[in-house]
Amino acid sequence: MQNKKSKIKMKVKLFYFAKVREAIGIDREELDLESDIKTVSDLIELLKGRGSHWQDMFSMSTTFRMAVNQEMVEATHKISANDEVAFFPPITGG
Repeated sequence: MQNKKSKIKMKVKLFYFAKVREAIGIDREELDLESDIKTVSDLIELLKGRGSHWQDMFSMSTTFRMAVNQEMVEATHKISANDEVAFFPPITGG
């Protein structure tokens, strides 16, 4: 048995809609996340590290909402392997 210190990875699918997509320039991607990424908030911190457009978009929590597997969630929501995480602007209506 080997004693490896490598982190287990999990695959997630990310979807970006409307203003979020326009700000960062992509609409979807698949990521292999390290095991220390446990919540949507952890994922957001990772995404903010990609550069200024990402930092700007994901630093303003009022400019986007989140869903995991098509259910609205808060940033503290835990994510698991094969989850679909979506980011989109707040929904308004009247």
